[in-house]
Amino acid sequence: MEVKRLAVLPGHQNPIFTIETSQKPHLFFTGGNDLGVVEWSLKTMNVVKVLIPVKSSVYALHAPSGKNIIVVGERSGKLSVFDFNEQKVVAILTKHEKPIFDIKSSNVLNQIYAASEDGILSIWSMKDYSLIYSFKVSDQPLRTIAISPDEKHMALGGKDNIIRIYDMDDFSLIQEMEGHTLPVFSLQFSPDGKLLFSGSRDAQLKIWETDNYQLKQNIPAHMYAINDIAFHPTLPFFATASMDKSIKIWGTDDLKLYKKIDLTKTESHSKSVNKLAWSTFNDSLISVSDDKMVMVWAVTF
Repeated sequence: MEVKRLAVLPGHQNPIFTIETSQKPHLFFTGGNDLGVVEWSLKTMNVVKVLIPVKSSVYALHAPSGKNIIVVGERSGKLSVFDFNEQKVVAILTKHEKPIFDIKSSNVLNQIYAASEDGILSIWSMKDYSLIYSFKVSDQPLRTIAISPDEKHMALGGKDNIIRIYDMDDFSLIQEMEGHTLPVFSLQFSPDGKLLFSGSRDAQLKIWETDNYQLKQNIPAHMYAINDIAFHPTLPFFATASMDKSIKIWGTDDLKLYKKIDLTKTESHSKSVNKLAWSTFNDSLISVSDDKMVMVWAVTF
């Protein structure tokens, strides 16, 4: 495996917390401590525009597949829905009074989900953006949401170190998994739905079997917190991003470490790597960091 840095994209003046690929493969979006969501082009490797001005830090972005919207989650607790056709914010969703840390959606159920520092999961209609339901998951902040490929199970993780699995039909609790010793920052189901991967502030990567949600394997993957886990869209590889300033690429099938990207190997991020996204446009990996930089990586398998 070979990794080459294709581009460094400056523009943010403050730490970048999140990244989301557009429904158009050559575009992606970033948000952070700047007062705006930025749109970028992989064709020009440059800023397109500031898509949406915001009044507080952006911690979460989500562009549902097959839809023409992006949902923005702010530190204030506000959720904004930007419609690409109308080129404006068409709805502001107000339920939370504390930061939104993650947003996901279900095309099957036509719903949007938001996890907040208040420990509440909110469920919104993607049809009219009305609040369908909300419930208290934990007395501690929620940090991450993962939805199984068949959209039947949702995994939630947060500051209380517990991973909770819910049935998405009625949001009944299926199971609680305790194993991490510090807050759970990242959750992702494998593309085939057979495994759930979890990353924590304890620097451990845990792999759980989804037929019974028992622990299959633990990997001491990083030196510090694992901020994100991102699966390649077509190949059996995934990447992890860490507070230790590194990105690592692993095999999904063999769980082998294939590549480490950090300052000891190449010109890379100088601070915490917060979020990752794979692009189907040029098969690249995009990373964002507290160092205010967006980096685009060409990965040859």
